Amino acid sequence: MIVIGFLAGILIGAFLLALPISSRTHTVTPFADSLFTATTSICVTGLTTVNTMEHWSLFGQIVILILIQFGGLGVVTFTTTIFLILGRRITLSERLVIQDAYNLDTLKGLVKLTIRIMKGTFLVEGIGALLYCIRLIPQYGASGIWKSVFLSVSAFCNAGMDIMTLDSLTSYRGDVLMNMTTMLLIIIGGIGFPVWWNTVEVIKAIGRKEIKPGRFWMRVTLHSKLVITTTLVLILGGAILIFALEYRNPATIGELPMKEKVLAALFQSVTTRTAGFFTIPQDELTPAGAFLSLILMFIGGSPSGTAGGVKTVTVVMLLLSALSIAKGRNDVEVFDRRISEKYVRKGLAVVLFSLSALFLSAMALSIAEQADFLDTLYECTSAIATVGLSRNMTPGLSTAGKYIIMITMYLGRVGPITMALAFNAKRLRGTRTLPDGKIIVG
Repeated sequence: MIVIGFLAGILIGAFLLALPISSRTHTVTPFADSLFTATTSICVTGLTTVNTMEHWSLFGQIVILILIQFGGLGVVTFTTTIFLILGRRITLSERLVIQDAYNLDTLKGLVKLTIRIMKGTFLVEGIGALLYCIRLIPQYGASGIWKSVFLSVSAFCNAGMDIMTLDSLTSYRGDVLMNMTTMLLIIIGGIGFPVWWNTVEVIKAIGRKEIKPGRFWMRVTLHSKLVITTTLVLILGGAILIFALEYRNPATIGELPMKEKVLAALFQSVTTRTAGFFTIPQDELTPAGAFLSLILMFIGGSPSGTAGGVKTVTVVMLLLSALSIAKGRNDVEVFDRRISEKYVRKGLAVVLFSLSALFLSAMALSIAEQADFLDTLYECTSAIATVGLSRNMTPGLSTAGKYIIMITMYLGRVGPITMALAFNAKRLRGTRTLPDGKIIVG
């Protein structure tokens, strides 16, 4: 359902974008470019071979926005919502797919959860659009409404595409309203839907005076604690490091006023969590700044949200696992809870499969393009983590390079594990236990 659903959406989107009505010049867009745009939209990546504002007509932009919304919510949520609108009953097998898509432990209330996700998504995107309108309507007139809606959906879904300028949000680098609205939408979309509802439920319980405000942290789930803590550490830590590494770089933040320096560093830290917008040129980053951005991009956002990457919880869980081994403990422990071994094994598989896909795509792109290796690695990391940041390599990709990046974006969005299970589902025959074998590690 997930693999074929995304692929079907990409092909339909590519067909619509190839039509003359989709381009401003009313000419047929080359299939490689229409397919690339459909892929980057539905995979909510943001890498583009043609400029979204200049090339696409209003019809084309509407198609792109629908694809972004579809990809951000995920095929499971989108399909379930359509079934509910049509009055179709959600079967047990479909409920199991929903459960797996959101990494939940129960089948209880899954349809209700899907409805709440859709309502919550449109509410947050609507608020974001209203905030953008404050700035964009005075600047663009009535067309500022459409630009605000597009930007809000794109930011919430971590797509990184806009229809305002040719240099993303660089011209708004010092604008607090635009920066804060965009960063909040990126963070809210990227923390994951389960964290939303767990946090909301605890806040409601505090409002009903069932629990005291000071008990908030005690009542949220372990997953929410890990997501919130890791997200804050990565955003603030990333911003501080970027500020320090780029402080004297005149091509990025070196010559900016202090307020803009801080805003730009914070924005770079947030956008590398798979958003794709930028306020400083990525190709002008220092090697250390670019390498830090690569790490943040690969980690990405949190599970069951709109962000990509191997996810925050996966990384912190593996770090805790390594720490527990170093301390001689049998269990992975955090916040007075034990993390099951099956989650650690799954997290390790996700990281290894993602690294394998990244290495293979980087090698293939290096052969196809013969470009600077840092630019190539940046491009491939951005694609596998569905980020959308580029060191100006995407527009100049050859046809072979475009297809390599498309495949990488697709793998990054659908997930190497999902792909492996989809193609090998018929081979699964249960489990068996063999005698232990001894090996040497390290």
